[in-house]
Amino acid sequence: FLGAMFVPMQLFSPLIRNREIIRIYSTAYNFHGRHFCCQPQQLNPIPLKASLKKTTRPNNPAVCRVIAGPPHQYLQIKDYKTSAQRCYLTPPQVNSILKANEYSFKVPEFDGKNVSSVLGFDSNQLPANAPIEDRRSVATCLQTRGMLLGVFDGHAGCACAQAISERLFYYTAISLLPHETLLEIENAVESGRAVLPILQWHKHPNDYFSKEAAKLYFNSLRTYWQELIDLNSGESPIVKEALIHAFKRLDNDISLEAQVGDPNSFLNYWVLQVAFSGATACVAHIDGINLHIANTGDSRAVLGVQEEDGSWSAVTLSNDHTAQNENEVNRVHSEHPKPEEKTVVKQDRLLGLLMPFRAFGDVKFKWSIELQKRVLESGPDQLNENEYTKFIPPNYHTPPYLTAEPEVIRHELRPQDKFLVLATDGLWETLHRQEVVRIVGEHITGVHLQQPISVGGYRVTLAQMHSLLMDRRARTTSVFEDQNAATRLIRHAVGNNEFGAVDHERLSKMLSLPEELARMYRDDITIIVVQFNSHIVGAHHKTST
Repeated sequence: FLGAMFVPMQLFSPLIRNREIIRIYSTAYNFHGRHFCCQPQQLNPIPLKASLKKTTRPNNPAVCRVIAGPPHQYLQIKDYKTSAQRCYLTPPQVNSILKANEYSFKVPEFDGKNVSSVLGFDSNQLPANAPIEDRRSVATCLQTRGMLLGVFDGHAGCACAQAISERLFYYTAISLLPHETLLEIENAVESGRAVLPILQWHKHPNDYFSKEAAKLYFNSLRTYWQELIDLNSGESPIVKEALIHAFKRLDNDISLEAQVGDPNSFLNYWVLQVAFSGATACVAHIDGINLHIANTGDSRAVLGVQEEDGSWSAVTLSNDHTAQNENEVNRVHSEHPKPEEKTVVKQDRLLGLLMPFRAFGDVKFKWSIELQKRVLESGPDQLNENEYTKFIPPNYHTPPYLTAEPEVIRHELRPQDKFLVLATDGLWETLHRQEVVRIVGEHITGVHLQQPISVGGYRVTLAQMHSLLMDRRARTTSVFEDQNAATRLIRHAVGNNEFGAVDHERLSKMLSLPEELARMYRDDITIIVVQFNSHIVGAHHKTST
């Protein structure tokens, strides 16, 4: 039922290490994603502030930069030297790295039961952390209609994002099932008969399942559907409510599993890793012309709309749950007493530490201090000795401060809605949403709408302008080197120069940065591009009118 082949994660390893780095840090600031994660035998204590702090990344890898934190914490990167003979990646080497995790799937227009409004999707990932903390999932609902697609951005390790990528779609699918189907599934399990398949997964081989935790996950899921059976209201599930219930129930199960523990030492350690790390989630449910986006955190969903004149416009279908969202700040303030008004959101972070205001896991922002201490004292030594888990956030008076409840936005697809981009913040930090939509739109249509060249205030010579025009001509007359739209976006996100064009030399430099530097210039990037079938969407509209 939940089983899948376990495939070890293949991680990107930088190819060039000819730079000299000096790191100066205190015990409390040693961030590079090596918090307890998917490889517990390589546990390194990583404290809270280091793990949760995102930095502004420099544009030029060859400058001295001090990443500022609190006064007693800092990380300095000195000028690092390269040999006289510069060592760049060749275009084939660059392509090999960019395409290592790409995946594409074409959806049958008719699967024997339903006509799909989705033509297919492209997805890809590019790591910055080692190991990567992002995850992605796509599945077709087999007992109900529609597809589920999601991106998950982990922090303080990859464990929570990994668990969410495996489990959230099952909770969502169960939440959408009618009472009769839930009874049929429960009776089959009780009698030992074969259980109806619920999801058909569309995964890259690197997008593995935790084989060891499958039984634990199944038992928690079964408890959930048993409760849904007992709470039968006789009404058909509503998609928005089903998504909200699925998010909240999974987060509650993650918390409960960590509190109860497990007699198996590996599983006991794993459930604690999942609970103490965190992850944001942005999920799309697509059923005919009904598109629902459920978002928790700061990943985004952006719709690509083709106007009558052929130009492209971007429509954002999610809101970032960060300090830049005034409504979100007001929500957090309203949930805590007036005396905490100046501390609950500080330096644009939750309690001065966490950038997203909604997330799975992160029990350090949800459990009482007493519960945290009790779980740590009874937990494995590796966890109890870890600086991150022992750290109590400052001004921690009225938990919980964090929620996994998603904000759900519904959109009715129109013929001009051509595609949807789901991506973690690693993409949106480097490319504006309008640029993302333009790149994908030109990619899927093969039509380049020439815009006046913008130099962004730079002074350019006539020779430089000639070179820019020749580069643009070459790009418009050549066949795309990327068949995958998500790969195309990553190429631009990492390799764009100041004029918005992909610079191979810059792309080569960025992809050859050693692990110690990569995270300082960019975040993990995970992208899913969903292409809609305009003919099917149009037919839906004609039928409805």
